[in-house]
Amino acid sequence: MTPSIRTLDDLIEQLVFAFYGRVSTEDQQDPQASYDWQITRARQLIQPKGGVIVAEYFDIAHSRALPWQRRPQASRLLAALRDSERGFNAVVIGEPQRAFYGNQFSLTYPIFEHFGVQLWVPEVGGPIDPGSEAHDLAMTLFGSQSKGERMRIKTRVRAAMGAQTLLQGRFLGGRPPYGYRLTDAGEHPNPAKARLSVRLHVLEPDPATAPVVARIFGLFLDGCGYLAIAERLTADHIPPPSGQDRARNPHRLGVAWSKSAVRVILGNPRYTGYQVWNKQRRDEVLLDIDDVAAGPVSRMRWNPKDQWVYSAEPTHEALVSRETFDQAQARVAARSPTSPRAAQTSPRPYALRGRPTLWAVSAAPAGPVGPRGGLLPLPLPHRVRPQRPPGPSQQRLPARDRPGRKARRLACAAGQPGQHRDDLPQAGRGPRPTRRQW
Repeated sequence: MTPSIRTLDDLIEQLVFAFYGRVSTEDQQDPQASYDWQITRARQLIQPKGGVIVAEYFDIAHSRALPWQRRPQASRLLAALRDSERGFNAVVIGEPQRAFYGNQFSLTYPIFEHFGVQLWVPEVGGPIDPGSEAHDLAMTLFGSQSKGERMRIKTRVRAAMGAQTLLQGRFLGGRPPYGYRLTDAGEHPNPAKARLSVRLHVLEPDPATAPVVARIFGLFLDGCGYLAIAERLTADHIPPPSGQDRARNPHRLGVAWSKSAVRVILGNPRYTGYQVWNKQRRDEVLLDIDDVAAGPVSRMRWNPKDQWVYSAEPTHEALVSRETFDQAQARVAARSPTSPRAAQTSPRPYALRGRPTLWAVSAAPAGPVGPRGGLLPLPLPHRVRPQRPPGPSQQRLPARDRPGRKARRLACAAGQPGQHRDDLPQAGRGPRPTRRQW
């Protein structure tokens, strides 16, 4: 039981503590239960010494990898240390692995020492002695254990999820892809979760949206591009993915299809009936490369396709065949900027390609003068293209407004996507102007 403070003399004679604790989503614990056992350990340490907790700082859903300055409650505690009327003269924690990660102790404790505030740790049996090599070594070890524990948890979780996808084909959570909906697949194999009524789920085709997915693949293989397909679906008053699931997309209008939505559907291999995992990963990168102590921030990044994990057998009904999906991926690859087809912008070789120059045309000399008094070309930075007058037979138009591309897009919107291959004009560059025409 916490001792009562009745007079100012009692307050002066007692050790007055602030408590700090932390729980994050990676710990998979109830925040209230975690708070209870951490503050209980702290009280068991200080009460025999006559200590009392008068302030509490408890971070919820913040990773231990974040430094104290970036945790809301920990940063409040550090700010309170600067206040001479803070109301406590020591800080107690429930577990050092929850409070410190890696080298955070060596970066944080000097602040406590500077303001004359003791730090009590249960594993040490009392306050940290700044002159004790054993205490410093012990706290460094606890920080390393905290880092190792977090890394082991990540490794085990990822290994388990990969095995569940590959061997069991299990749906591992998240929103279902457009064209599918979730249906019950029985009770959870984990007895503890089964007692909490946690159920497994599996994908099944959504009668309202599954035909749209098959239509998108068909239009794409018939020659329609992302924009043409999006315009066609919008003109037919088909709700986009954000309009189909308004509960999860209240921040979007949900009235029109976008090119990105079409591209994501065409690149999702789960439409072939196989479960896929590890398409993305969460990386931790430094917030400030000039200040390593500021800690990392999380960034979601795409994994290479050879690292994606596929189920060994089909797990749900396919919306498109493997052959159709592979043909679509081949056409996507041919459209990419790095493909050999896209890189071939002209059948003619040019020795000076990639070396643009700027010709000075002002009356006053603006560059180096040649031996006959003419101006020499000034080199431009890399990737800067010179402005060149159009040829006499073709005016340069934006890419989306050139005759061939625009006609193909209109044909797709009119329901005649196959015409673009033979009947529609192809976009061309026209004759290249000679230097005399510049």
